[in-house]
Amino acid sequence: MLKPTDFAFHLTNYLSKYLPGEAGSSNNTILAYRDTFKLLLRFAKDSEGLKEEKLTLKLINKPFILRFLEWIEKKRRCSVATRNQRLSAIHAFFTYVQSEAPEYIFQCQEILSIQMKKYHQEPMTFLSNEGIKALLAEPDIRTKSGRKHLIMLSFIFATGCRVQEISDIVVADVMYNGNTVAKLTGKGGKSRFVPLDELFVNLLRQYIEEFELSAPNRSGDFLFKNHLGQQFTRQGVTYILKKYAAQARKKQPEHIPAKLSPHGLRHSRAVDLLRSGIELIYIRDLLGHVSVQTTEIYARVDGEMKRKALEKASGNAVNEQMPAWQSDKALLEWLTNLT
Repeated sequence: MLKPTDFAFHLTNYLSKYLPGEAGSSNNTILAYRDTFKLLLRFAKDSEGLKEEKLTLKLINKPFILRFLEWIEKKRRCSVATRNQRLSAIHAFFTYVQSEAPEYIFQCQEILSIQMKKYHQEPMTFLSNEGIKALLAEPDIRTKSGRKHLIMLSFIFATGCRVQEISDIVVADVMYNGNTVAKLTGKGGKSRFVPLDELFVNLLRQYIEEFELSAPNRSGDFLFKNHLGQQFTRQGVTYILKKYAAQARKKQPEHIPAKLSPHGLRHSRAVDLLRSGIELIYIRDLLGHVSVQTTEIYARVDGEMKRKALEKASGNAVNEQMPAWQSDKALLEWLTNLT
């Protein structure tokens, strides 16, 4: 039986014991780190001629990591942002290794000295109220899947949630009481409560009834499932958004940007709240930002935000008329009259 290498030993402990136990990292963080080292093992085998059972800490030095990062960009054609994410995971691992294997402390610190690569950051993408209306008018509410997609996209905008948060939310996370809120669990496993508009709650209730999620034994079910009845992946949610965005763009290209991701809906909600006069500190809490400095980016999105920050510039995103769930004309009229 082959003896495991020191790299295999430390990586296994790091992913299976340290991150979930001592660091308290979320499952998504652990999976992201795991994927980085899956790529590193592939690079070692394909480009360096090193099989997994031969890869040791001694071989993973600064030049090795630099070649790996170049391979990510050139061979895999990944963005600089992705390169930096991989480097961040490597930094975290070798910070751990230098305390577990002090004999490699110098080599670890050389790896930790590798800088993140600077790159031009694309301007923040968000939708105007007209863009939101155009997007939400696209799902075909005559079909069950269309109604599901409408509620899912509306939920992302209404709560400003991250794509992983919409994927993870279960029925029990939506609580109906005097102060109706949705429980969202974000980065680092931290939860926050986001209030929901009463009109949206009424639509959500109808959705839950139609999809037979109201029984007590369904409280642990995912609120939104794909066509196979399974949890939506991040890619699945993104695909649905891009599908309807493409349809809306053909009709109203001036209101739908060329590139739109679920995070763009999150940005859209933040900008909408800011324009409605909500203070940054409350937007920070709703979005789950650690620091209000992160939230301040929304106050700089354009000249209007600079001139009229915190000035109420738009009304509520829904009117007072509640459409019948199965009535196509009523719901379409409601969407058309948004804001």
